[in-house]
Order: sequence, then C-alpha cells, then structure tokens
Amino acid sequence: MNPIVEHMTGLNTLTDDVIAMDLLMNAKSGVRNYAMAVTECATPEVREILMKQLGEAITSHEKITEYMLQRGLYRPYHIPEQVQLDLQNIQTAMDIPS
Repeated sequence: MNPIVEHMTGLNTLTDDVIAMDLLMNAKSGVRNYAMAVTECATPEVREILMKQLGEAITSHEKITEYMLQRGLYRPYHIPEQVQLDLQNIQTAMDIPS
C-alpha cells in the first residue's frame, strides 16, 4: 500500500506481526467451525465436503503457523516470550486510530 495512504488511514501502525496473528486466530476459528459443522451435518455428502474443507483449513493454519515461527512472530514453546509478543501486538492494535 502507498505510504501516504497508510498514514492517512492509520494503517501505518499495522505491523506484519499484528496482521499475521490476526490471520492465525481467524484460521483457528475456521478449523473449529468446520469441525463443529462436520459433527452437525445430516448427510454423508455434506459431511464429505465439510471434511475436505476442514483439511484445507488445517493446512492453511499449519502454513500460517510455520510462517510465523520462521520469522519469530509466534513463540508457542516459550510462553514468557509469547506473552511479550502478545502484549506488543495488543498495544499496536490499540494505537491504530479509529
């Protein structure tokens, strides 16, 4: 995006780590929703379609997680470091103008 437009809209403070964490959280939500839908469907045909979508959602989540791990944006095995990253992301998100 154009830096001038980013500044005018307040998106200049939206960092890659905030965007990546938001994407990861949405991917987790999608996996959860597909899994729930699979248990609620009435026909084998719908269940098969939802299972395929669930598999694709899990693959997407895995790719996002790997991207974040490689760049140090996600530290699930180092809780104190992850808490610090989360706090920084929260502050960044709160600093974005409404």
